[in-house]
Amino acid sequence: MANGTGAMTQTLELLSPAKLNLFLHITGRRADGYHNLQTLFQLLDYGDTLAFTPRNDGLVRLTPNIPGVAFEDNLIIKAVRTLQKQTGVGLGVDIRLEKRLPMGGGIGGGSSNAATTLVALNYLWKCGLNSTQLQQLGLQLGADVPVFVNAQTAWAEGVGEALQPIEMPKNWFLVVQPDCHVSTQQIFSHKDLTRDSPAIKVAAFLEQGGQNACQALVRRLYPQVDEALNWFAERGHQAKLTGTGACVFTQLATAEAAQKVLQSLPKHLPGFVAQGVNQSPLYALTSSS
Repeated sequence: MANGTGAMTQTLELLSPAKLNLFLHITGRRADGYHNLQTLFQLLDYGDTLAFTPRNDGLVRLTPNIPGVAFEDNLIIKAVRTLQKQTGVGLGVDIRLEKRLPMGGGIGGGSSNAATTLVALNYLWKCGLNSTQLQQLGLQLGADVPVFVNAQTAWAEGVGEALQPIEMPKNWFLVVQPDCHVSTQQIFSHKDLTRDSPAIKVAAFLEQGGQNACQALVRRLYPQVDEALNWFAERGHQAKLTGTGACVFTQLATAEAAQKVLQSLPKHLPGFVAQGVNQSPLYALTSSS
């Protein structure tokens, strides 16, 4: 059912969650220039919020505009166009974005938004694609999109698209955002990036943990990241870079402990507390498709 503007009455509002890379090993460089990696994507109960109201007139609208990002360059709109092209659907959508996750933070904001858009519109437009098909579409948009479509905390290999769901304890994390935007392309193309991390098994990681192969390079190139990691270390907290950064995180025993550290952060280091989850809200939509 539509109103006078062409919008249909059903609105679907979803959390577009953040992720952490609990470790990141780069095991080699491929012939196509991409890197083979191993990582554990931990989904969080914190993120952006996206609301979708389908339209029957084919128009696509996104509010608010993101400064510095052209409409068609936004990963949300790219996800809409990809699904329209794949399915030939003639419907449109009004999308409202409440942005909390920083760009260039290594916590998957743009990738998560794209995945949420694919899953939500597949459901609202009744496209009928299953999770595997949506993940394949998502990979066209970015290497981190499939894990968000899969909607489960997962061990990942390949370029990050070969996923094995894994049950993790629902730990608490404090995530902080240094005042810089780290370019993933810059880090992965840098001559000093460590590209020969040893491959490990899930059991070995769960027992011994793992490192982020990008961390040493990022903290050398971005003093703000180095400062944040040092701040935690000086207070006895083991912190780690997520993805290529810039965000860093530490694990704490309780929400109260995490909030206490959050409140002690210097003003130029904003952060948030979140709990790890094994499934995101998208799981209910993908598992039924």
